[in-house]
Amino acid sequence: MNDTLKPIFAGMEPPYSPNPEPITEGADTAQDKPTGHEAVIAALAKLSPIEYDRIRVNAAAKLRIQVKTLDAEVKAIRAKFDTPSTLPFQEVEPCETPIEPAIVLNSIVAAIRRYLIMELEQADAMALWVMHSWVIDALEVSPLLIVTAPERACGKTQTLTVCSHMVARPLSAANSTSSFLFRAIDLWKATLLIDEVDTFMKHNDDMKGIINAGHTRSSAFIGRTVAVGDTHEPRIFPVWGAKALAGIALEKHLPDSTMSRGIVLNLRRKLPHEKVERLRHANRDVFESLRPQLARFALDYGEEVRSAKPHLPDQLSDRAQDNWEPLLAIASCAGPEWFDRATQAALKLSHEADSLTNTGNELLADVQEIFEAKNKDKITTSELIAALIDDEEKSWATYNRGRPLSPRQLANMLKPYNIQPRTVRVLNTTPKGYYRIDFEDAFSRYLTRELDPK
Repeated sequence: MNDTLKPIFAGMEPPYSPNPEPITEGADTAQDKPTGHEAVIAALAKLSPIEYDRIRVNAAAKLRIQVKTLDAEVKAIRAKFDTPSTLPFQEVEPCETPIEPAIVLNSIVAAIRRYLIMELEQADAMALWVMHSWVIDALEVSPLLIVTAPERACGKTQTLTVCSHMVARPLSAANSTSSFLFRAIDLWKATLLIDEVDTFMKHNDDMKGIINAGHTRSSAFIGRTVAVGDTHEPRIFPVWGAKALAGIALEKHLPDSTMSRGIVLNLRRKLPHEKVERLRHANRDVFESLRPQLARFALDYGEEVRSAKPHLPDQLSDRAQDNWEPLLAIASCAGPEWFDRATQAALKLSHEADSLTNTGNELLADVQEIFEAKNKDKITTSELIAALIDDEEKSWATYNRGRPLSPRQLANMLKPYNIQPRTVRVLNTTPKGYYRIDFEDAFSRYLTRELDPK
């Protein structure tokens, strides 16, 4: 922490560590840099409105000035530097009156279902995720919000747009370069809303790094070299923050490591009898009233969320528990009814996400059925693939870009389970194939967990 700020921030809870760099950009000489009270006020101006509101009274007292004087000075500095060219979103001041978290969450759900076709559990999860973006500094894990659908016109972009009206510091980042996102997260602490990721994410390793590394605070850093004069120097970029992704069939375009870090909303196309309001005709007062309440939630309940230890359903996998713990912590602040709703959403959506994304698990289950149906202890690769593609309800007949699953693809999918093709003696031939005994460990490890979708 900057030495100038120590007498201001010492003893204040929770502890803060403002960026020690002065707020004035481009000040290269000592006389250009603020000193004394100016430096302290400049550092205070760099805090978020919520952080500043928590300490403004004590800060003014230690500076021996009135609170209204400090507010005016901070506001003047922010007005100078928070212009549209440097701040791509509007900062939100907390509402003056205390809020009831359950009422705020119910209002968010109502706003979501007013403009989007969603099941209640999906809307509940989205509402909790929106709220988590406001208390991100109190969390250790930030789950992705992954919005996917099998086809176009299912409301993916609309979902991100609704999110952008409610999350903290929204930044739409479709088709943005990774270097821009490095700096945007570092400078603005923004909530990233990235649409159409199915069109560019699959082969963009830098983007995958930003998304995956930003899941857990302790590892939310990316190292890169930056040009400094005629040389290059290493720099660590923080990538911690809330992120939402949207696209078509994302389970096919995103790696499992990314899908497993998210709360997955699998949307469907609206039926003729299902009616929602058009977002472009929305009464923006709905969102204008919600954002200050969300800011107030962060102000009043941030520490409660930080210290919460919610019960995590045993039916969830370890990664799903990581993803849902912050959302369940938020729900616990809203009372037992909302905690029950959040738990049911966690069970239902995690079960659906596993069914949607875990192709390897699906393959194991199908192979197990084939071994049992044929009552064999070994099977050739060609016979196994023929049995897999014989079921028209399965995806194996068109898995290879419209063609059947290939022997190489089958081997690659089984390799992570330590299952490899071996020579199989069939009459006088020795083709490649698989032994049931090689599957037993994977069957027992991955096909025994049952999730309660209720």
